[in-house]
Amino acid sequence: MADSLLIERAPLASGSVETWTLNDPASRNALSEAMVDGLLAACERAAADASLRGVVLRGAGGHFCAGGSLGGFAKTIGQPLSAGEVDPLVPLNRRFGTLLQALCALPQWFIVAVEGAAMGGGFGLVCCADHVLAHTSAQFATPEVTLGIVPAQIAPFVVRRLGPAAARGCLLTGVRWDAATAQHLGLVDDLVEGDMNAALQAAIARHAAAAPQAVAATKRLLLAQPETPLPALLDDAALAFAQALRGPEAPQGLAAFAARKAPPWSAKL
Repeated sequence: MADSLLIERAPLASGSVETWTLNDPASRNALSEAMVDGLLAACERAAADASLRGVVLRGAGGHFCAGGSLGGFAKTIGQPLSAGEVDPLVPLNRRFGTLLQALCALPQWFIVAVEGAAMGGGFGLVCCADHVLAHTSAQFATPEVTLGIVPAQIAPFVVRRLGPAAARGCLLTGVRWDAATAQHLGLVDDLVEGDMNAALQAAIARHAAAAPQAVAATKRLLLAQPETPLPALLDDAALAFAQALRGPEAPQGLAAFAARKAPPWSAKL
């Protein structure tokens, strides 16, 4: 589907923000190969775009994402491999994990807005966000095990977002959470009762108060934290601090603070 991912760009006071919209309402925006490929390409482009300040991910038609599309796998369901056959399902599934890694590694702030269903792979997308807005009517679940399927690629990201106990609770049962429960368990940051667009604009304004290079460096430290030994992580953190203080953003930000003015990168929406 050529338009399975819509990308819109809007200006900020300094730079711009993009909204990436999953666009297959008939399937509740189930993740097709084309959609995954489009998101991967968007991540690759965004990672190299110094003028891009932030990314918003949402779904079209009143739902976020119903999970992975099994349409392309229909002929393989329940069919064992022939002797010596290489399973084509493995690289297809692994590619979604590559997408989740790329979303977590975006140097920009990454906001996810959830309306309606966020199931399976859609739940995994939510776990990659820096900030999650959810409409009070949103529903969240990882129903794979109830369908005889393994939540393979999303599991590490669910654990990273929720911690082991809450991750086991959803991944091993497929339990469905409403938005309030998802917020209580740490998946959702802000509940939205009214207009999602207005809530998004407010969230963008809050995040746009942060300096772009400082955000990128901080996200790199956060991403490295689970895998890097503490001494090495603190060495990297000290280097990032020194580079930031000697770079162009710190003088501007500190001068603006002293003058009680907004820094030059702060959004004026």
